[in-house]
Amino acid sequence: MGGWLIGMLVVGGGLLFLVLVFVVIYNGLVALRNQVRNAWSQIDVQLKRRYDLIPNLVETVKGYAKHEKDVFENVTKARAACMSAAGPADTAKAENFLSQTLKSLFAVAEAYPELKANQNFLALQEELTSTENKVSFARQFYNDSVMRYNTKIQTIPSNIIAGMFGFAAEQFFQTENAAERVAPKVQF
Repeated sequence: MGGWLIGMLVVGGGLLFLVLVFVVIYNGLVALRNQVRNAWSQIDVQLKRRYDLIPNLVETVKGYAKHEKDVFENVTKARAACMSAAGPADTAKAENFLSQTLKSLFAVAEAYPELKANQNFLALQEELTSTENKVSFARQFYNDSVMRYNTKIQTIPSNIIAGMFGFAAEQFFQTENAAERVAPKVQF
């Protein structure tokens, strides 16, 4: 009878160990998934800040360069596309278009020396530069979080639990091509 009891304790201990491993892995996956979601929301916060600056910037430039209607319309369309984008892939594509239109806007501003000296324009330019830096850091944190999460759901034994509970891989926030990997220059 003593051997039977020891056998039951070993089996019970083994099952308890497996349950604990399962709980630790599952909780780790949930924590990583939440970290990815949090990182994405941080990108959203910084991008919204960027989008809020753009109308003021356009209005400031418009005051000096009234005949550049196409540039202003393109920036406005690009901003709207960014605000309606969903997910990393769509947002990255829209952001790339916005960066290109902002380059055009700053090229227009370059042709107006009095605009480049305008305090409101300079303040907006500085704010946009600061926001661009924050967006870059938020993207890096997001991509690092996605890498950790995707690695965890693809490696043994956590991939088994991830598959059982529907943990799906997340997309990285990537630019489309090498030319678009260059940040828009907002310094004069």
